[in-house]
Amino acid sequence: MISAEQNDFITRVGPGAPAGKLLRRYWQPVALADELAGPRPVKPVKLMGQDFVLFRDESGQLGMLDRDCPHRGADLAFGRLENGGIRCAFHGWLFDAKGNCLETPAEPATSKLCSRIKQSAYPVVEKSGVVFAYIGEGEPPAFPEFDCFVAPDTHTFAFKGLFECNWLQALEVGIDPAHASYLHRFFEDEDTSESYGKQFRGASADSDMPITKVLREYDRPDISVEPTDYGFRLKALRKLSEDTTHVRVTNLVFPQAFVIPMSSEMTISQWHVPVDDTHCYWYAIFTSFTGPVDKQQMREQRLKLYELPDYTSRKNKRNNYGYSIEEQLTETYTGMGDDINVHDQWAVESQGPIQDRTREHLGSTDKGIIAYRRVLVKAIEATLAGEGAPMVIDAAQAGAMTGPPSIDGIGRNVADEASTEAYWQDADRARRLKSDWASARLAAA
Repeated sequence: MISAEQNDFITRVGPGAPAGKLLRRYWQPVALADELAGPRPVKPVKLMGQDFVLFRDESGQLGMLDRDCPHRGADLAFGRLENGGIRCAFHGWLFDAKGNCLETPAEPATSKLCSRIKQSAYPVVEKSGVVFAYIGEGEPPAFPEFDCFVAPDTHTFAFKGLFECNWLQALEVGIDPAHASYLHRFFEDEDTSESYGKQFRGASADSDMPITKVLREYDRPDISVEPTDYGFRLKALRKLSEDTTHVRVTNLVFPQAFVIPMSSEMTISQWHVPVDDTHCYWYAIFTSFTGPVDKQQMREQRLKLYELPDYTSRKNKRNNYGYSIEEQLTETYTGMGDDINVHDQWAVESQGPIQDRTREHLGSTDKGIIAYRRVLVKAIEATLAGEGAPMVIDAAQAGAMTGPPSIDGIGRNVADEASTEAYWQDADRARRLKSDWASARLAAA
């Protein structure tokens, strides 16, 4: 258990909050590129309690500015996109993507006011269908050359969803390998050939055994946590027989992302991004190592579950997450359908807007959460002291980072640490060698 003061220290994200100061040192997802499609590519954005307007100007350049016009505070999210920038609808003041004031048309023709006005502007960049922004001080860190950022656009798909809770409890689900055997338990196994685009519904690599069967029947994983240059690696081993072991390798990328296997051909890189202290978005980039992603199918699958424009789950706390007594008795552990994001959403939202960690009792399977909180506290303290933090990296460091490997497979004769390492490393290399884009990177390394 931790104190209420310690809980605030690691959860609150406003401009002056300790954790907020840390998270502002990193690129944060703020929108899907799809959200800027259409005739008017303008979107209001709320990030860590601050309000911004994101837009793409007539030349295609991205910009993100403070949302309140510096004239008299009107809402720039209702502005007009024209003449190289976004124009406030109140008095016509025009700002470009860098925050420069281009025109103050209501002022006298001889006025020099425009030259003295500057709106706060923030670096923005599009990566694999997600728009990232940097709202901290100084230069932003470089992007690591991870699979999700270097795979061709044809091999990635991005989506997001809203959780009505604090970012930290949402993130901690992803570094808890034990919960999948319960929260995501299915009592019957589907045809794994129909699992495209669905997590925990396919077969493990090197086997035709459905992952649902592995999780359901082998529910006491042996979990280990290993520090890495990007955060840490989690390994969950489930002994299936005398000579076979299910090996699941996942990753925490500091400060608030994880990389996990979705299937034998695809991985998920997912961020939990604070809207404010009590809401967050998850942003996911799905990366394929085989053929191009069927973006239309994956989008259609998810739009059956999420409502635009806010990407809210159709099953939520206002309708009890679609809970069915009959389903809970016969089909799923939760009775909340087969979308694991709904399961996760119920779990983290049911903890409250900000989980009261003074009342929790962690177990041995929570070692990933314990390890992460230690790193998080240390990084917050370093930030407050004006020191460095994990993953605040330069271009040279970013270029040395690859992967990270994320494996879900069944290995033979995996009996100790050495054989476990050999199995997942061999499995990762074999997958990359079969991939056009990933094998080219291996050859160039």
